[in-house]
Amino acid sequence: MSELLLIAASGLAREVLAMVRSSGPFDVIGILDDDEDKLGRVVDGAHVLGPVRDALKFPHALLLVCIGSGTGRESVVMRLRSLGLAEDRYATAIDPSVNVPEGCEIGRGSILLAHVSMTASVTIGSHVVAMPGVTFTHDDVIGDFATFASGVSLGGNVHIGRAAYIGMNASVRERRSIGAKATIGMGAAVLNDVPEDETWAGVPARVIRRGNSPALEGVQ
Repeated sequence: MSELLLIAASGLAREVLAMVRSSGPFDVIGILDDDEDKLGRVVDGAHVLGPVRDALKFPHALLLVCIGSGTGRESVVMRLRSLGLAEDRYATAIDPSVNVPEGCEIGRGSILLAHVSMTASVTIGSHVVAMPGVTFTHDDVIGDFATFASGVSLGGNVHIGRAAYIGMNASVRERRSIGAKATIGMGAAVLNDVPEDETWAGVPARVIRRGNSPALEGVQ
């Protein structure tokens, strides 16, 4: 059984803890978090051992970054890379209810919680998080650090950009693309391509924010 360190004392870390303790091939030895107030705390039985940089003190442990934000995960991974931590130090955590068909690929550091579905030739990048009940269909391509809230459904041949966020119960029509760092709101129905760093919401979905600026009059 491999030793595992979780990064960030978060709700996602608690979900991963519950998953791997019930069925995973990992022994969670603790959590690393840069919040000094959390040092020494116990999160669902796992001790917060120190800051993120202390990952280098545990050379035999695998890591999972349990930060809900894709850009947050990316920032931590880039920081650890600058300290010399190799990509092969990251685990991949997949709930046993998830079937991974032949021809599907999942990158290192990714977390797939209960009842995520994949059909055929799905490519999931590194450090992707998929919450329970997400559906990926044929030929979907998921960029690194993307995040999927519960109940998201993608049609076939959908491309999701790096660090994009897809909100709870949103759906994306087949052969559409979601740009890097884009955000899709809860329950949205995406029928068109979404450019990078835009926020879309509604049925059908439309742009409500570009970068940090509202795209529509009256949007706060």
